[in-house]
Amino acid sequence: MPHVPVARPAQAQVIREQPPTGRRTGKPVWYVPAAVIGDVTCAAVPVYLAFALAGGTHAAAYATVAAAAWLLVRGARDRYIGRCLGERDNIGPALQDWLVLVGLLAVVRAATGEESPFLLALAALVPCAPMSAAVQNLIHRHLVARRRDGRAVRRALVIGEANAVDGLVSHLAKRTDHEFVVVGVCPIGDEDPHALAPVATRIARQAPPRPSADSAPVLEAARRLYADVVLVVPGPYMNGTRLRRLSWALHGEECPLVVVPGLAEVAGRRVGVLSVAGLTMLAVAPPLRRGLATLFKSVTDRLGAALLIALLAPVFVAVALAVRMDSPGPAVHRQTRIGRGGKPFTMAKFRTMVADAERLRYQLTGTNEQDGRMFKIRRDPRITRVGRVLRRCSLDELPQLFNVVQGHMSLVGPRPPLPDEAAGYDEVERRRLAVKPGLTGLWQVSGRSDLSWDETVALDLRYVDNWSPSGDLGVLCRTVGAVVAGTGAY
Repeated sequence: MPHVPVARPAQAQVIREQPPTGRRTGKPVWYVPAAVIGDVTCAAVPVYLAFALAGGTHAAAYATVAAAAWLLVRGARDRYIGRCLGERDNIGPALQDWLVLVGLLAVVRAATGEESPFLLALAALVPCAPMSAAVQNLIHRHLVARRRDGRAVRRALVIGEANAVDGLVSHLAKRTDHEFVVVGVCPIGDEDPHALAPVATRIARQAPPRPSADSAPVLEAARRLYADVVLVVPGPYMNGTRLRRLSWALHGEECPLVVVPGLAEVAGRRVGVLSVAGLTMLAVAPPLRRGLATLFKSVTDRLGAALLIALLAPVFVAVALAVRMDSPGPAVHRQTRIGRGGKPFTMAKFRTMVADAERLRYQLTGTNEQDGRMFKIRRDPRITRVGRVLRRCSLDELPQLFNVVQGHMSLVGPRPPLPDEAAGYDEVERRRLAVKPGLTGLWQVSGRSDLSWDETVALDLRYVDNWSPSGDLGVLCRTVGAVVAGTGAY
C-alpha cells in the first residue's frame, strides 16, 4: 500500500443529499481500450525490435503472436474488467501474467516444433510486465485524481448502529482513492451518529415481523439519495437472518449490497470465504513468516544488495571523499539500531552530521518537530553541507546495503529504530520488529519525515502484516520516484 491520498476540507463537499447535475459515477469508458492498446504495445514493440535487430526475417509475425498471447492471458485473468481497472497499481498481477505467458509460449513452441531462438524471445518479453504495470499505474493515477474531484465514485448509503456507522464513515473519509462516497446513513435505533453524512432514515433495533418494514425505508432512502450501493455494518441488531431479508429487497431493486465485516489493514490475498453449515465465514491467513516466500526474499535481498554494491562502487568512493573533504570526522557513521525480534545490530550510513552530533542531540531535544518516538528537525543545525545533499538524494543510506548482505536488514521493510525509541514501544508498536528493518519501505515512499508517528507506525504495521514479494518489488520501483521527488527527506 502507497502514499495514501488524504481527504481535504474542500473534499467534504462530495457528500451531498442530491447528486450534481450530469454526474458521472462510472469510470471513463476509455480505460478498457487504453489498457488493451497499452498491453499490445508492451508485448509487440520489444519483441519486434529484438528480432529485427537480431536479423530475423519474421519479426512482425513474432510480435503479433506475442501481443495476441499477452492479450489472451490478460483477458483470461480478468485484467480488462471495468470494475478492476485502475483499482491497483501493484506490479504483482503483471508479473503473474508474465509467468503464465512464458509458460504458454513455451508449450506452443514445443507443440508446433517452432525453432525460434527461445532465449532471444524470453529476453524480448522481459519488458512486457513492467511496461504493462506502468500502463496500469497511469490509469490508477488518473482514477485517483478523478476521485479526488468526486467523480468515478459510487454513492453509498450506510446502515448500522450509530457507533459502527461513525467508524466506517470516518475511516472512508480519511482517504480519497476508493470508490465510495457516503451520501447518507441509516442508523439502527434512536441514537444519532456523529457522521458528516445526513441521517436518511432509521430502522428499529428489533427486527419487525414483516421484512418489508425494514426494507421499505431503506429502499426509499436509496432512491431519494440516488445511492449506487448500500453498505451494511453487521451487529447485534443486524444479524444474519435480518441481513439476508434486507438483501432480498435490495437485489430485487438491483441495488448492490456490501457487507463490511470490520477487518482493517488485511490484504485481500489473505482473506478467503468459507461456507460452513449455511454460514458464510471469512478465513484470515497469517502473515508470511516462513516458507518459500521468505527464503526467496532473503536470497534476493542479499544478491540484489551485492549487485548494487558492485555497480555503485564508484558512487561509494565519490561520496566518501566528499564527506571527508566537507567536515572533519569519518566518512561512515555507525550506529546501533534494533532489528528483527528486538536484536541490536550496527547500522552503517554515510555521515551527514558533524562529528559530535549525538552529544548535540540532547541539547536540541526541545526543538524536536516529530511527535511520538522519533527525533526529527526540518532544519537540523547538525547537518553538514554535503550531508544535506546526501539526505536529499538518499545517498547517505547506501552503506546499509552491507547490512542487507550481512542479513541484518532487508531491501524493503520497516524503518530501523534506535534503542531508546524501541525501549519505549508499546505492545502494538513492538510488532514493527516482527520482520527485518528495510533500506526502504512504505514510510520511504509515503512521505518519510513528513509523516506523523502514528502514520509511520500504521504504514509499518501494514507492511509487517501484508508483505509479499510482488509488494516488495512495487515498493522498490516507487522508491525511485520518492528519491527523485525528495519529499520528507531532511
